[in-house]
Amino acid sequence: MPTRGFFYGWIVLGAAALITCVGMGALFSLGIFLKPIEESMGWSRTGISTIALLNWVFMGVGSFLWGTLSDRFGARTVVLAGGALLGLGLVLSSQVQALWQLHVTFGVMVGFGVGAFYAPLTATATKWFTANRGLAVALVSAGIGFGVLLISPLARALTTLFDWRIAMLVLGDLAWLVVIPAALLIREQPADLGAVAQGGVASIGRDYTTRQVISTPQFWAIALTHFACCAAHSGPIFHMVTHAMDQGVAKMTAATVLSMSGLASVLGRIATGMIADRVGAKPTLVAGLALQAFIVALYLLAHDAGAFYLLALVFGVAYGGVMPLYALVTREYFGEKVMGSAYGAVFLISTLGMGLGSFAGGWIFDHLGSYAWLYVSSAAIGVMAGVLALTFRPPRLLRVATATR
Repeated sequence: MPTRGFFYGWIVLGAAALITCVGMGALFSLGIFLKPIEESMGWSRTGISTIALLNWVFMGVGSFLWGTLSDRFGARTVVLAGGALLGLGLVLSSQVQALWQLHVTFGVMVGFGVGAFYAPLTATATKWFTANRGLAVALVSAGIGFGVLLISPLARALTTLFDWRIAMLVLGDLAWLVVIPAALLIREQPADLGAVAQGGVASIGRDYTTRQVISTPQFWAIALTHFACCAAHSGPIFHMVTHAMDQGVAKMTAATVLSMSGLASVLGRIATGMIADRVGAKPTLVAGLALQAFIVALYLLAHDAGAFYLLALVFGVAYGGVMPLYALVTREYFGEKVMGSAYGAVFLISTLGMGLGSFAGGWIFDHLGSYAWLYVSSAAIGVMAGVLALTFRPPRLLRVATATR
């Protein structure tokens, strides 16, 4: 039983953030490994970037499947399974001899394993908090930023001291040692411990099935906005280190630029979560998307370490800040009962944008010789995401419309 006066939901949030940190940090570490793998194995950036596409596709599929399973069996069970698969995928990745093998181990296994974390754990967080729900979701999402902040320089340091294979092996062991014990701390909802959510029991709205959620226009508005948002920022994030190095920035400095954006994204996630609790998720999302598109365009002007550091700070706030908001609007529209599958489905579509943006950056570089058109196209897609977010209807109107069918 929990200690009197202490709310166990904070333990759930801490464990969820830690698990997300390790999982997403390992996923984003591929950007650190890109150039060392290219140099040691002779594989093209397009071929290696295809792994990122597979990462995000299988993470998205995993988010939906794991999210659906978490609605039935609980988040702890799916996180344990995902943690075991993540560690195995990384360990096997350290032993590959052919590009297709890395596609399977890092692309498919790591991506599918990480899919067990963010969407199911975010859904669980919304069950523990009715007050300050934006902050709760933001803290889980902050694990992504901490993952970039901590795992990226660790991967870079291990690669410098040893090589990329040893670095991947260590990350695999770390996944097993951290994710599996942390998963044991997860409890699905306050009732499991005889408690209630912070802020009281959530108001009961309409109960949706997963099929009903997917059939609504509002689901597709949220999902396509998330898709365009991720397509806009994934390429600049994934190729940030390599682009900085191509501009003459030192290797370790380039890695710390990515870490700086990760730190800024943590601040952005927490800030927007708190702002959304006050002014609403939609206006906060529209403002964040506008800032993101503007900063992506400014990367065309960056040529030295100082410029990359400055842009990384603001870009991190922007791309990190918008991420928790999609879970909030999904919860507002569709409720708690199918939150795992509903947000998992939204996240599935968004990960296609993440994968395509990462892949497109490698393709553009290999075929055009620079990343310039990556930033032009990413900024344009970012503007489209903001326009789509303006179409969101108030949740009350959606409920009235669906109730009269």
